[in-house]
Amino acid sequence: MSEEAPVGRVVGTEDSTPLQFSVALAPEQYLQLDDVVVTVRPVPGIGPVMTSGVVTEVRARHEGATFGSDVFLIADGVLPAQVQEIAEITTTRVEPECYVPPTPGSLAQRATGEERARALYFDQMDLKVPVGLGRDGEPIYVNLEFLDGTRGGHVSISGISGVATKTSFALFLLYSIFRSGVLGRRSVNAKALVFSVKGEDLLFLDQPNNRLDDDLRAAYAKLDLPATPFASAGFFAPPTPDDLSGRPHVTGRTSGVTAFWWTLAEFCAEELLPYVFADAEDERNQYTMVIHQVAARLRREATAVGDGAIAVGGRVLRTYDDLVEFVSDRLTDEDERRDWAGPVTGTGTINAFLRRLRSSLKPLRTIVRGDLTDAAGRRVSTDGHQVTVVDLHNLPERAQRFVVGVVLASETARKEAAGPGGLLFTMIDELNKYAPREGSSPIKEVLLDIAERGRSLGIILIGAQQTASEVERRIVSNSSVKVVGRLDPAEAGRPEYGFLPASQRQRATLAKPGTMFVSQPEIPVPLAVEFPFPAWATRLSESAGSPAASTNGAVRRDPFARLPAVPDDEDDVPF
Repeated sequence: MSEEAPVGRVVGTEDSTPLQFSVALAPEQYLQLDDVVVTVRPVPGIGPVMTSGVVTEVRARHEGATFGSDVFLIADGVLPAQVQEIAEITTTRVEPECYVPPTPGSLAQRATGEERARALYFDQMDLKVPVGLGRDGEPIYVNLEFLDGTRGGHVSISGISGVATKTSFALFLLYSIFRSGVLGRRSVNAKALVFSVKGEDLLFLDQPNNRLDDDLRAAYAKLDLPATPFASAGFFAPPTPDDLSGRPHVTGRTSGVTAFWWTLAEFCAEELLPYVFADAEDERNQYTMVIHQVAARLRREATAVGDGAIAVGGRVLRTYDDLVEFVSDRLTDEDERRDWAGPVTGTGTINAFLRRLRSSLKPLRTIVRGDLTDAAGRRVSTDGHQVTVVDLHNLPERAQRFVVGVVLASETARKEAAGPGGLLFTMIDELNKYAPREGSSPIKEVLLDIAERGRSLGIILIGAQQTASEVERRIVSNSSVKVVGRLDPAEAGRPEYGFLPASQRQRATLAKPGTMFVSQPEIPVPLAVEFPFPAWATRLSESAGSPAASTNGAVRRDPFARLPAVPDDEDDVPF
């Protein structure tokens, strides 16, 4: 053990086991939740055995008091009693691996330096990704091997909207992976694809935050990270509705954003029709057969003309409305119906298909086009930038699902064709919308494929959701790293959070913004971390280059503090 002063001794009035023990604190000493503690006992034939653990509960009481009112007598000096604090320690590591209980009376002390690193297995991590600071003010790490697919992959982040800072933590994790140097040469081929539904907050990742001050720089320096914005970022947004110029539908950022859409020719050639029906549906529904029949027929018969328009059945179609009307005409014509719908020709089934197809007109007419002049680079792609942000906040929910499904399917196919090499971190907020626990849909199947074999392709999913209990179980269970912010009390009791000790489940209902509980396979106990305020702008007013951002001098503040939520953003406003 180090020369650190002992904080107390292992208690003899409570059972001590190899997996959990208690420490009575000495006078003028204290332990707080999440402190790392170490104690040593000699074992014949083996030598000293060091047991390390994390404080998961602390309680104080008067020894010598019998009744609740005795506290007043003790305070007045009438009744003799002594304050005693007991800290409960959950074991994280035993070295050497001789699982014997710490003996009562053994000295216990805070683990610092190398002892802390051993207790939390940081000494066994060849590649460490800093994810924030612990309660003791020292860095907390995640093993890159559980993030890059080597031994595991995928990250699940859960917490209440607007309070849990899920998006903020996911971005900080990406920043740490890219800027900490752990990727080495692989950083050249490492990419991130971020789907944003939180307003235009993520369109400024490449711009410095005007709130950057010496305290914030020091916080990043403690994690061996530079306090700078993302070095390479590209941005996509849907085109402005009813505007034939094809300019992106954004207001805060006037340059550096590319409009994306799919032409009618691509829609037909790539059989994208199933993604129009991206709601989770019972796959036993008959109309799902019609979807694939119609998609295949469009692929065979549609011919590209002009800037993405198509000619089919003797008609030229230039808008998504034209396409929907054409399909409706074919399916309502008794002579054409069998050719287009296949063997499923029941009126009820056809009507169910058409009803859902027509309901997609308003959501999708902006992003499926044949009336815009084709533009280079309009297809969402991760080429040319390390981080690619796809802004979806101006699209209806159904269109958001279409975009996520089509882009993910495209990127998965591209990675599969390219073979091993390179990493693609895919960050999706509100994952429960795309992969709900019940039902089936094309996008859910894509996400399941990524969760179950994505790490072998180099695709790592970073999913954020308010409630992990509403996300497909196989996606959550395949996530090696699980992160929890502020939780609703009812949600905290669900079995999906069984990895949290009882005390941490309760604490998660009280956690402040910026505090997360991080669970990873090597460490038996989730670790509480605080991650610093972003060094990149999270809205136009924070951009160091914007007129509204000019300030005379920085305000000294807590670098881990969070700003109040923006009132008009109902979802997870991270800062």
